[in-house]
Amino acid sequence: MQATVIGAGLAGCEAAWQLAQRGVSVTLCEMKPEKKIPAHTTDYFAELCCSNSLRSDQLENAVGLLKEELRRLGSLIIACADATRVPAGGALAVDREGFSRLVTEKIRSHPNITLQYGEVTTIPEGNVVVASGPLTSDALAHTLGNLLGGDTTLNFYDAAAPLVSFDSVDMNSAYFASRYDKGTPDYINCPMDKEEYLAFWQQLKDAQEAEVHGFEDGQVFEGCMPVEVMARRGEDTLRYGPLKPRGLKDPKTGREPYAVVQLRKDNADGTIYNLVGFQTHLRWPEQRRVFTMIPALKDAKFLRYGVMHRNTYLDSPRLLDRYYRLKKEPRICFAGQMTGVEGYVESCASGFLVGMELARRLQAQPPADFPQETAIGALGLYVSNESVGVFQPMNINFGIIPPLDHRVKGKRNKNAELSARSLQIIDRMRQEVLPE
Repeated sequence: MQATVIGAGLAGCEAAWQLAQRGVSVTLCEMKPEKKIPAHTTDYFAELCCSNSLRSDQLENAVGLLKEELRRLGSLIIACADATRVPAGGALAVDREGFSRLVTEKIRSHPNITLQYGEVTTIPEGNVVVASGPLTSDALAHTLGNLLGGDTTLNFYDAAAPLVSFDSVDMNSAYFASRYDKGTPDYINCPMDKEEYLAFWQQLKDAQEAEVHGFEDGQVFEGCMPVEVMARRGEDTLRYGPLKPRGLKDPKTGREPYAVVQLRKDNADGTIYNLVGFQTHLRWPEQRRVFTMIPALKDAKFLRYGVMHRNTYLDSPRLLDRYYRLKKEPRICFAGQMTGVEGYVESCASGFLVGMELARRLQAQPPADFPQETAIGALGLYVSNESVGVFQPMNINFGIIPPLDHRVKGKRNKNAELSARSLQIIDRMRQEVLPE
């Protein structure tokens, strides 16, 4: 039993480890140290380029649940993070270099893993896991584009609007409608009067942007204008752009509002909505401060903040199944941010699932099929969900996990029960999925 893993980042190392732990001979390909991108500072594997934090460790937070699932299932990445953690309140933060060094040592010392250094430009024969990351080299990106269908299936992720949960939108202020009553009323419309709009516009144009790191593509803004840049072009620019009120009468007044922010459904269940036209590079606290000035979003729960950066990712709902396998050529799997999972822990989770399921297939075992009630399962099912129209990368959140079958008072209590339900499932599955 053999497999090749391309890329020794978080997802690639996790996938290689899970395969090797289950007796598969793995060739792990890594372009460092022969070739580096500006984000790389060391020769170690699993380098944390952007932050040393793996975010909340609390089970009332979805990423805390995802980490705990991985912890109970023998994740290499989470084990190394736990071993190198530094004080960070309720978050799992690590000694960045110590963490990467430990992962590298574990990988290098595993008897079933063989390392191959140098840039990969073609897809090898046999079973392959592509985990080359969001900054995949141009040569490999070109190869993948040819494999997947070119521009229609390999996207350059340069913008994403914030996502909010439907249950946090004030529907006393908002209303469903289609422009000029054409088609079905699929959009939630969040009206603003002149005073509300001018206050919002003033704060938006003056809000603080996130720093653009040197390794990000400086040309990203040319083709996708951030909403705050539009605001700086004039008081009415937004009202003739994404906040255009024409044809959107408020049923409460029978008149068109001064400005309208539209929300579009982001999943088939209608539990997640995105702010249309609100691609942004504002700092996350600024997004919360400014965007909650929109009356209908005054209590909004942000499931993902808007981000802008260079990234290569797949149109995964059309290309991948729930095991991150390429539908048209199942010998090839993808893992990590290229699949559209956003975040360190999410990348690790995709690598875990790919490695475990590929090993099971090689051993003629049936899939484990983590259900949607688990964070691991929910993430894989979201990434492969063909009902998602315009696909954009996603952090794990409770919005993609099915709700409880009973009411629970308080958000933290509800989330705690969702986590408890998931971990009960994980504990029942452990014996089946852990390596012997």
